[in-house]
Amino acid sequence: MKHSLRKISLRLRLALLFACTSAVLFFGMGLYIYQSLEKEIAYREDISLIGRIDRIQQLLHSDISLETLINTPQIYANMLGNNDNILWILNAQDQVLLEVNPTHIALPKLAAQLTAAQAAAQPSQAVMKGAEKSLSSTETTALPQVQLLTTSAPYKSRIAWAQLRVDDQILTVIAGRLLAERSAMLQTYQRDLGGVWLLGVALAFAVGWEVARRGLRPLQRLSEQAQAIGPQQLAIRLPSAQYPAELQGLTQALNTMLQRLEEGFARLSKFSEDLAHEIRTPLHNLMLHNQWALSQSRTVSEHEARLVSQQEEYERLARMIDSMLFLARAEHPSTPLQRQTLDLAALGTQLADYFEGMAQEKYMTIQVEMHGQVWADSSLLRRALANLIANAIRYGDAHSAIVLSSFHTTSVCLLHVSNQGPDIDVKHLPQLFDRFYRCEPSRSQAADSGGLGLAIVKTIMDLHQGRVFVKSEGHTTCFTLEFPLE
Repeated sequence: MKHSLRKISLRLRLALLFACTSAVLFFGMGLYIYQSLEKEIAYREDISLIGRIDRIQQLLHSDISLETLINTPQIYANMLGNNDNILWILNAQDQVLLEVNPTHIALPKLAAQLTAAQAAAQPSQAVMKGAEKSLSSTETTALPQVQLLTTSAPYKSRIAWAQLRVDDQILTVIAGRLLAERSAMLQTYQRDLGGVWLLGVALAFAVGWEVARRGLRPLQRLSEQAQAIGPQQLAIRLPSAQYPAELQGLTQALNTMLQRLEEGFARLSKFSEDLAHEIRTPLHNLMLHNQWALSQSRTVSEHEARLVSQQEEYERLARMIDSMLFLARAEHPSTPLQRQTLDLAALGTQLADYFEGMAQEKYMTIQVEMHGQVWADSSLLRRALANLIANAIRYGDAHSAIVLSSFHTTSVCLLHVSNQGPDIDVKHLPQLFDRFYRCEPSRSQAADSGGLGLAIVKTIMDLHQGRVFVKSEGHTTCFTLEFPLE
């Protein structure tokens, strides 16, 4: 379920989010309007009921006698106007003197209801102030002390009642109104609000869909431009300045990726070219040897000399294939490094003994000044140092010394391999650790690593999360391996 939700388009997500936000907003507005209308209607009905009792009070204090009013109830029926309005006038003994009750509902028991809900029966100050304001132009006496109640049996109604003193008599005037009409009107209004709410949400979704479509046009344009870039157009860059600020970061990231891809393709192309060149040379030599052997009869000694030469070429190809296989496996290691704490003095002595014979051929010596320990893979460290020592012997000056030294800081361990010899031109330093790169291709030797030795050293340091760098000046070249401490 979660995976399927992630596949929902951004346009649909934005439209749904816009619709949901609008739904909550419209619902809140509709609820506020509905409650405000309901309160306003109830407020006006309460004022109307108080006004009716006030008009009864005005009539009872006029020149018209009580008997005349009681004997002409049609006056009140005409005054009230419809079947939803109710009026009773009771004497002190709760006897009905006047009744206008088209629906024939039972007379409410005011004493019992007042005892049960006396606090709620008192009209609010806002209602009384509104009644005083609306009736101030017609009043000749003060407003009576009115009580308000809501009854539910047999019909829900709103009742206002007050006790009036008329000619030494205490009369109870009850004015009421059935709430069926108000409830029906509010229900109709509620249904209308619900319909408008649904229509508003639908329109919000449609507007959100269109807004999202227009807003996502730059992203679609960016996608189209990115799709148009193929392997032959890696030099093309996306114009980040033409896109909104929100997409400029993505555009720059895509341009950075394109730059890395271009550099990777360039290195791959150069690697393929260099690989073909490196393999072509020994294969061409082998073919010449065979053609020379087949061209005419040769002596056994001549054949033996050719076989020795061919063996050297085979060994050169084998070393090259072995190095390429190591680099390929190092890029995607299947097993973690077997790191351990190694004694640098012992390791340096072993390597010096191993290369002693090669060094003596050029009248060179190997000095071991390494001390302390390093946390590394034993076989990989030996291979990295061996490649550096072999290079130092191959390109160092005769009758000079190769120095193996170490230096420890609080965070890293530095291993140095330095030799005396011609300085490496500064222009070669950035590409020195690239595969098949040689400062002087013409100086290729049969026993060399085919231009992969330093590339292997860099790969080994990358596997250790370390780095390798070189400094060549003052007729001294020093390679440094930097290992992070455990």
